Amino acid sequence: MATHSRHRFAVVVPPANAAVEPETRILLSDRGDVYSARFPVLPGKTLRERLETYNKVLPETLGAFGTLRLDAAVIACSGSHYLLGPAEDRELCARLSREFGYPVVSATVATLDLLAALGDRSITLVSPYEPWLTELSVGYWQAAGLTVDRVIAIRAGAGFSPYDVTTDELVDQVERAAPGDTGTFFLTGTGMFTLDALDRLARGTRRTVLTSNIAGSWWVLHHTAAAAVSFPDGPLRRLADERGLR
Repeated sequence: MATHSRHRFAVVVPPANAAVEPETRILLSDRGDVYSARFPVLPGKTLRERLETYNKVLPETLGAFGTLRLDAAVIACSGSHYLLGPAEDRELCARLSREFGYPVVSATVATLDLLAALGDRSITLVSPYEPWLTELSVGYWQAAGLTVDRVIAIRAGAGFSPYDVTTDELVDQVERAAPGDTGTFFLTGTGMFTLDALDRLARGTRRTVLTSNIAGSWWVLHHTAAAAVSFPDGPLRRLADERGLR
């Protein structure tokens, strides 16, 4: 039940991203309410041009919440922040946090912080992006000091489209790549539906399976009092129980 005193979390998402709000609400459970703002629709621009524009209009888009009291916000678009690199990404998040008066994080910085909290320095990267953007993401993680052990490209049908990847496509393509039963698997992209795939990818293995939306949800809980008692049931609770996540 929504009440005046509940925690309020914001997400900023691309226009056609259908995954962030529902997955974040499931991940946060009863720890707070989720409010969203969308980047502008940019017809006629290439994907790279859209991502570049998202970075330019980010302060304005975040400002669309006006005087709504927020406890934390996640910029839930990984691709635009891969364009920045980890140092500039952190600087941007810090600047926005100061400007708006509450913690602001990108999905990418949240992932770096989650990996650091787990003590994981290497990942298997599972990416639904076009090849150029996957390469850019690899460079981002490497610049942050991580080792990318392997990249598993995920297609939606015959092409690359994060929003259209089905659970069966995701699981089948990961398993067909024979990636092994240990290590940390990071499923990048806030717009790829992932929650229904988590148990299937981890079942019978010692894999840790992380996603962009898991990272963002953990980060806002970690930086507010909303996780003071315990993590909500689900992926975050399992990480806490299995990996000692706090």
